[in-house]
Amino acid sequence: MLAATVPLVLAVVLVVGLAGGSGLLSPALRVGDRAPDFALADLNGEPVRLADYAGRPVLVNFWASWCLPCVEEFPLLAAALDEHADIGLVVIGIVYRDRSEAARAFADQIGADWPLAMDPGEAVARAYGVYGPPESWLIGPDGRVVSRQIGPYSAEELEAQLSQFPATN
Repeated sequence: MLAATVPLVLAVVLVVGLAGGSGLLSPALRVGDRAPDFALADLNGEPVRLADYAGRPVLVNFWASWCLPCVEEFPLLAAALDEHADIGLVVIGIVYRDRSEAARAFADQIGADWPLAMDPGEAVARAYGVYGPPESWLIGPDGRVVSRQIGPYSAEELEAQLSQFPATN
């Protein structure tokens, strides 16, 4: 009897967790929450701190060199930085389950010129409730989460999210 009950209980816990009821499998961070600050080192060992960009919209993008959708998304992120310089947009890439050498080679090949940070131990990924790359969190100038994008952005999705911020110039 007990052997038959355990799988049933586990199934209920899984369903409740997926539905977000227990928080078991739901993200730790939600739209409207204050984004957790972080201090990481970029691929050159320089510090990258979310707090350094207070007052500006920040797109925190979790990515990996082995992630094919990330390859497709990177040019979109580069274009967004250029097109939305008037709002002070910042992109911070956080390497997810990848080696720094592979991440650096990928970033050089793609021409990514925004901060790309390593997340040893995945503490930041856990704080943001990341499931896998690409995953992005848009943080408003007030430090609160505006949106979460699981999977790559389309140009239209990214533009819709960024168009809500007024120009700072």
